[in-house]
Amino acid sequence: MEIKDRIKHEINQIKPFLQNDGGDIEFIDYEDGKVYIKLTGACSNCPMIDITIKEGIENILKNKIPEIKEVIKKD
Repeated sequence: MEIKDRIKHEINQIKPFLQNDGGDIEFIDYEDGKVYIKLTGACSNCPMIDITIKEGIENILKNKIPEIKEVIKKD
């Protein structure tokens, strides 16, 4: 499975948790070890967004896909 497909699969596993809180996540791109995502809904203006990305989403993706170095939020 190609890395982008693996990332999309893992993001789909994360989606329900964000959707339960009124938010959502979209995969934008993967390049040079960096995953670009967009957070929408309640997640887009949450004061905890940086913690959610770094300690939640990034940790999950890095543990599942070692090639990932960083997760970056795009607006």
